[in-house]
Amino acid sequence: MTENVIDIHSLGRSFGKKQALQDVTFSVPKGSVFGLVGENGAGKTTLLKHVLGLLRASSGSISVFGLAPVQEPAMVLGKIGYLSEDRDLPTWMRIDQLMHYRSAFYPSWDHEYAKELVTMFDLDVKQRIRSLSRGQLARVGLLLAIAHRPELLLLDEPSSGLDPVVRRDILAAIIRTVADEGRTVLFSSHLLDEVQRVSDHVAMLHGGQLLLCDRLEAVLAQHSRWTIRLPEMVQSAPDIPGSVSCRGEGNEWSVICNGQHEQFQRWLSEHNGEVIEQATPSLDEIFVARVGG
Repeated sequence: MTENVIDIHSLGRSFGKKQALQDVTFSVPKGSVFGLVGENGAGKTTLLKHVLGLLRASSGSISVFGLAPVQEPAMVLGKIGYLSEDRDLPTWMRIDQLMHYRSAFYPSWDHEYAKELVTMFDLDVKQRIRSLSRGQLARVGLLLAIAHRPELLLLDEPSSGLDPVVRRDILAAIIRTVADEGRTVLFSSHLLDEVQRVSDHVAMLHGGQLLLCDRLEAVLAQHSRWTIRLPEMVQSAPDIPGSVSCRGEGNEWSVICNGQHEQFQRWLSEHNGEVIEQATPSLDEIFVARVGG
């Protein structure tokens, strides 16, 4: 069996009357790149804060490296690298001062690797944090998160502030490098094309609930997109077995199905419809279908 770095069981969290997470259950296998997707307010950051032990679960349980992060924070946090979405760094420090300060907390800090990252990210270590652009702040945050070679890397919206070229080249390279060394990456993002490009596993949150969780290849294989033409015009989307989304107008419709291909084909035959195109939908299309379908 695959060893799991994170195990979450029936996790629930509420803030007053707002249910931020509801009965969330999934595991993150060791050595995987695990993408956590959802719109803003879906519960992604709240879940990551539970992994860090910053929040206590209202119900259910969470373990990281087999430990409870709230009860044993030192044992858990020492093995985690974390990049927050808000890039909250001390603005009065220079980059080199911040690296020196942060390295004192981690016996495993790799100074040579940190220098390589400075070069890779094209950073001037004498610059003060307050003078950095949003993209530069993201690079510094990534450097601090991975220079001690953590066993688990948590990234909350890591591409925020990065231009498309930097996002593609740097983020993907780091995530794959960490995973190839046997370490584990859990990152949240609302950029689903990015998640699809680098993830092994994916979990989809909506309104604090888990819509699906599986290996990425399995999620893509389970869904199919069909463009169909019906013999007659219809005023509203037809009720097709297995469809999670049906969009179009008149007699031409785009349907995303979650399995049940035989039932779909039977329905199409019974209604004298024809298939114009059949393809595998992107993760973005699956998410839109699941959330808005």
